[in-house]
Amino acid sequence: MTIYDHVLTENDFIHQNDLRYPFEERGLQFGDGIYEVIRVYGGKYYLIDEHVERLYRSAEAVKIEVPYKKEEMYERLNQLLQQNKVESDAKVYLQITRGSAPRDHAFPLNTGANLYAYVKDLPRAIDKMWDGVETITQHDVRWDWCYIKSLNLLPNVLAKQAATEEGCYEAVLHKDGEVTECSSSNVYLVRDGKVYTHPAKKNILHGCVRMRIEEFCRQEGVTFKEESFRIEDFQYADEVFLTSSTSEVMPILKVDQLTIGNGEPGRITRRLQELYEEDAGISEDQSLFKKNVKAQ
Repeated sequence: MTIYDHVLTENDFIHQNDLRYPFEERGLQFGDGIYEVIRVYGGKYYLIDEHVERLYRSAEAVKIEVPYKKEEMYERLNQLLQQNKVESDAKVYLQITRGSAPRDHAFPLNTGANLYAYVKDLPRAIDKMWDGVETITQHDVRWDWCYIKSLNLLPNVLAKQAATEEGCYEAVLHKDGEVTECSSSNVYLVRDGKVYTHPAKKNILHGCVRMRIEEFCRQEGVTFKEESFRIEDFQYADEVFLTSSTSEVMPILKVDQLTIGNGEPGRITRRLQELYEEDAGISEDQSLFKKNVKAQ
């Protein structure tokens, strides 16, 4: 997938090949930083307000001063798409660290934050969203403040790798059997027409798409319950799905080889996919449903 040439930094725009930071960089040495991944459809941001707000919440939580005020951040992010002439589906990765300074656990004095953001093509995973995916379960060994979108992702990486080695799409995380979320997405269980997901506490990431799912359910008169469930509850589920900025609304057909419901994406999941496309302004030609209706 193409990474576009122009990169936003804490100072200005530069070519990606010219991006350099000293080797004593706190993001590199401590994971001392935060990030966001923002979805782009047809050259336009989706849920940018939610992502920018979360970015600043994360920065405040870890006491990093963002180089740009919010108004300028919006302007810079829009310029990033314009300078790269982005017209396709893509994602923007944005990272902010505490900066470059001699290695010491204590915060450095008079050191400005390092920031970079770049654009990468990201076609929609149409086939997976239509057919559904399989997952495994993994014990959640992450820290307690997962609401901060920090660079400390080693447990997430190991869980995702475990899923990959099993030929699965995701790893569903749990603490002593209580499901929290996935390695890089939020997870939901549907039972008797109600959608269940873990409460938005500090031990999960408050996903931007997750916020929209709650709104969609309210619009449709579907009960959305921020109520945790357990691994053993999957056997009674009618539907299971996950959401993220890159996975959108993804049906889960199996968890640890347990078939969910009738083994096909469910009615509520399909409706949420439709509402997502409408909300994101997905063109009719790019619709998940049009492409698959034609194929049948």
